[in-house]
Amino acid sequence: MAQALQLGESFIGAGVNAAHVNTVFGHREGPAGVAWATALATPSQGHVPFVTVLRPSLPVKPLTLFVTKAAPANDAHGLLIWGPAQAGIAAGVADALADGTITLEQADSHVVIAAVWVNPAADDAEQVYANNRESARTALQNGAASLPATSEVIAARNTPTNPFFTPRA
Repeated sequence: MAQALQLGESFIGAGVNAAHVNTVFGHREGPAGVAWATALATPSQGHVPFVTVLRPSLPVKPLTLFVTKAAPANDAHGLLIWGPAQAGIAAGVADALADGTITLEQADSHVVIAAVWVNPAADDAEQVYANNRESARTALQNGAASLPATSEVIAARNTPTNPFFTPRA
């Protein structure tokens, strides 16, 4: 039986142009659909969810809501969010549809929520695009496969690390 709700995560790239994407994928008539509509209808200052498009008037399928994890710090940061990051998320979702991670039947019955981090210091639009494209596709694949494995989580519990902090041994 397919999962009613798939949650995925992916971190791709390095430095200020890296992408960190979390995805929620599920049926429009289930909790993912409720969360999707609620998020779209209740923006907050600096965090305005929007429908992700491949080009104007061509939303990606399944309909994908882009949710920023960082409010635009300035005009340049905002342009990276609305431009290359959005294009990358749209292309990554379309890649997941093309490769079968998302079935053709799910294209019209399901939705995606993509929570996206674009570093305010990002400075390379092409890298922001490429990293977000790969991160969106990978997050959806990870959600479909229920990754990471629980054994991997347990094995890593004493050595957590991320780009912003690594505890002393």
